[in-house]
Amino acid sequence: MANKFSQFLTDNKIDPRRVVAVSKHIEGLRPEDRRTRLARRSKAASDKPAAAAEADAKPAKPRSGRPVNPVLLRRLEAGKKVSGPAKQRLVRALNHILTQRKKEPVDVRAIF
Repeated sequence: MANKFSQFLTDNKIDPRRVVAVSKHIEGLRPEDRRTRLARRSKAASDKPAAAAEADAKPAKPRSGRPVNPVLLRRLEAGKKVSGPAKQRLVRALNHILTQRKKEPVDVRAIF
């Protein structure tokens, strides 16, 4: 018997390779993410006011830099446990694909 995740992929005709590619695009670090990480590190290393002001500014939620990978998809297909952040990354990638197809986004509970 197929689990909910694999059934969801087959019902919506989503290729797992597409999920990996979309997640890599969504979760990949961008230059602004790298700047905020550098500012945070430099703030911890020294007490420069310029770096502190840049690090204190609250940017949008940063990307994780850790995309969904084929190993994670194999674990899901096998029905093994997956961490919460990995589930969230997977749901973000699936919702991106669904919105491109003009379908409604899904919730974590609908897939797992």
